[in-house]
Amino acid sequence: MIRYLRPSLVRQFLWVVRRDGVRTALTRACTYVMSRRRGVAPSDVPRTPNMGGDHYLSGIWRSLARSDAFHVIAAPAYVTRRRSIALIGDLNLPQCRKYRVEQLEEFWRLRDVELRYAHHQDVPRAVQILQDATHLMCYRLSGCGDVPMLLYEARRLRLPILYDIDDPLFSISAYETYANMTVLEPGLQAHFAAEAPRYLETMNGCDAVSVSTPGLADHARLYTSRPVFVRRNFADQATLRAGQQAMQASTDNEAAFRVAFASGSQGHEADFKIIEAELTAFLAADGNRRLMMLGHFERRHLPTAIARQTEWHSFTDYDTYLRTLAQADCVVMPLVGDPFNRCKSAVRAIDAAAVGTPAICSAVGDLPQVVRHDQTGFVARSSRDWGGSLNTLARDPGAARAMGLRARRNLEQHWSAQAAPHIVDPDLMDWVLA
Repeated sequence: MIRYLRPSLVRQFLWVVRRDGVRTALTRACTYVMSRRRGVAPSDVPRTPNMGGDHYLSGIWRSLARSDAFHVIAAPAYVTRRRSIALIGDLNLPQCRKYRVEQLEEFWRLRDVELRYAHHQDVPRAVQILQDATHLMCYRLSGCGDVPMLLYEARRLRLPILYDIDDPLFSISAYETYANMTVLEPGLQAHFAAEAPRYLETMNGCDAVSVSTPGLADHARLYTSRPVFVRRNFADQATLRAGQQAMQASTDNEAAFRVAFASGSQGHEADFKIIEAELTAFLAADGNRRLMMLGHFERRHLPTAIARQTEWHSFTDYDTYLRTLAQADCVVMPLVGDPFNRCKSAVRAIDAAAVGTPAICSAVGDLPQVVRHDQTGFVARSSRDWGGSLNTLARDPGAARAMGLRARRNLEQHWSAQAAPHIVDPDLMDWVLA
């Protein structure tokens, strides 16, 4: 077992613990060990004493320095007049990878800018894409392991560096007032706080910062003097296609009215708590009403009265998730109004709109920017609003479906890969293209 305790694997294990919990991390660790014993290496880059981590480039650097060839005379963007972004990040979280990494490839390709990406632990690829780049984007990286070496190489190559993040992982103040943290183990809570300075150090080691919401931009400015740009998440072509296919495949002809609650990580039981009473009353009023739970949720936190009318769905892949979501008559998105949640993006509203399902959301974070109250869904500003909105949709299923279709059209028209100011800060476009 000792050979599975390499620093990169331990770091990856801790990442999964932080995001998905101990049980999921142990399950994945067991799967990984079994795969390696069968001779399959699913994700980690094999390391040898001569190519490991922060020593990967040291021999090349020393050789270049001794040959007086270490420094690049001019920045590549000025020499080549083209633009090519190397994006190096933590790609372990599927939702984050989709919205902050993969969809950027489509966005910049439409503007004749190449974007290639690599996981920061895939050191050979990360170093390779740096050599042809004109800009470096660091996504969700903390200052440990290989990251300082990669930043050093980017400075040697005279690349401007952008730091991108979609949660306030650098903020101890946000973590310590985050309601969802209260349902996690104390050790895990302490770990998040201990890691925050590492994220801040890396963020402040870059030239500029991009974030996913105005709320997160305001919070980031409390911690950095670097320019902070907003680049919102949007519906890329793959999302719109998958959503359309999910809508066409939807075969729900039952009389049941389904309310969906999706949770992509642990801890959202605290968010659910704020709608629990209204939702319990709504379900109890009609035996044909159902609650669909998608993703992470501790079943012991669900009241027995609700559990009897609940369907459980685990996350598999994004297309399956959308097909499941398309079976719902509405999606609820409660968020406690704490500093961490006020930084949240509206990806759940984007997902729901992609399959033409109306949303009921809290007036927290970026959700009210995507959900147009009484047009594409409802924005609940009090506890009673949740019950009122659910009953409005259940009383008239035809109107609910029409509202979902308006949400889909709004997504296509206003939240696709367009270089509009509400999607991307014009100063960020200039930072790359100027």
